Amino acid sequence: MTTFLPCDIDELRTLFLFEKLTDDQLTWLCEHGHIELVGPGMLYREGDDATSFYVLMDGGVALYRRVGEDDVEVSRTTQRGVYAGAWASYLGERVQTYTQSLRVLEPSRFYVLAAGDFAALMHDWFPMAVHLLEGLFFGQSKAQQAIGQRERLLALGSLSAGLTHELNNPAAAAGRATATLRQRVAGMRHKLALVAAGPYDRETLATLIALQEKAVDTLAAGRGDAALTPLEISDREDQLADWMDDHDLTAGWEIAPVFVAAGLGTEWLEHVAQLVGPEVLEGAVRWLAYTLETEQLMNEVEDATSRISALVGAAKQYSQIGRAPDQVADVHELLDSTVTMLEQRMGPGITVVRHYDLALPKIPVYAAELNQVWTNLIDNAAQAMDGHGTLTLTTRTVDDWVEVEVADTGPGIPPEIVGRVFEPFFTTKPVGSGTGLGLDISWRIVVGKHHGDLSVTSVPGDTRFRVRLPRSLTEGPTA
Repeated sequence: MTTFLPCDIDELRTLFLFEKLTDDQLTWLCEHGHIELVGPGMLYREGDDATSFYVLMDGGVALYRRVGEDDVEVSRTTQRGVYAGAWASYLGERVQTYTQSLRVLEPSRFYVLAAGDFAALMHDWFPMAVHLLEGLFFGQSKAQQAIGQRERLLALGSLSAGLTHELNNPAAAAGRATATLRQRVAGMRHKLALVAAGPYDRETLATLIALQEKAVDTLAAGRGDAALTPLEISDREDQLADWMDDHDLTAGWEIAPVFVAAGLGTEWLEHVAQLVGPEVLEGAVRWLAYTLETEQLMNEVEDATSRISALVGAAKQYSQIGRAPDQVADVHELLDSTVTMLEQRMGPGITVVRHYDLALPKIPVYAAELNQVWTNLIDNAAQAMDGHGTLTLTTRTVDDWVEVEVADTGPGIPPEIVGRVFEPFFTTKPVGSGTGLGLDISWRIVVGKHHGDLSVTSVPGDTRFRVRLPRSLTEGPTA
């Protein structure tokens, strides 16, 4: 319910917005505008035609911005003189709709001026200010849009380069292993022909097959050279080569590394010699070596292809290809996929430590956009540490929030600027190294789109960015 009330220039003068105006200007305001008493409810909605400029005389209001399907509360106030509505009408037809929604929280009085009259007022009373504000409004909007797109493209290009590098390593390893495997399989066919034509009776062949299975089982059990130092590996290879020389095996040094890698030493070869006899020992040992090397090469191919599959899975998880933009997700999966995408960029000098609360519930989020937040925070932390330090990812429950903390051991953010890091275009990086929009974009995603909170604390050696996300997306205001 709206009630129209008389306008008093003396009351208008008590508002900070009008305190410097002359009596003639205040009289003009009262002649062209009016006072409205408005009850609780929506005064106007974002996207509606911007018809009026409102100044709060007394009461309380809340301001909302539309994000996706939600109306997100930006602020609420009872301060006299705050204004909203068609304040940008002086820009002309380029801005014709309300850019936010306004809810009246309690019976409130407003000074109301039609958009056309407000535009005329601005152009007649403050012509220079209009030109300055017009340039600032559209210039900053265009710059922020262009640089925001550039920021996303730079991040995408960097991640694509890192992913290509990560995929190339296992792909090349699989290619090399496959080529070698083809040679070894051809060698085994040749050895099989020699076995068929050689002095192997039925019992010896059965013994050889049993030894082959035991050797493969030992390799599969993982009792190889993974836990040995390079010096220990070299010593064992020399021992095996010497044993083969003592038993008249030719070029034993070629196959000794295969047995060491499988965890088999001279004692095992002595066992083989006792079972097969000296006349077939060399053929038996080389047959076993081919078997073990073939298994090792197949393991390499399996490891490489598993790594490729894991990277592709991480990329799909990161990009959220084929998934709904809003979904119930595990923040740990999102964090891990981002770390995987950034591993090559971070380098070996950065240690990633995870302190995850595994009892954390899945929460409704815009996963692809949230991954952009993790990318910005983790990448900033890695750059701050200059390739050496510890990145700690912590998740926990705080009241009704799910909190994610990204901490680094870099030099920290100076106290005099730590409060400005979320401002658009503000950056602590050297000229040309950053656009100053990464944290601003993160703020908009966390606070604007997820109704959460993003904060930072920093001292030298300990900088922590904390992201708080609600367990459920809050609903927007209703009329």
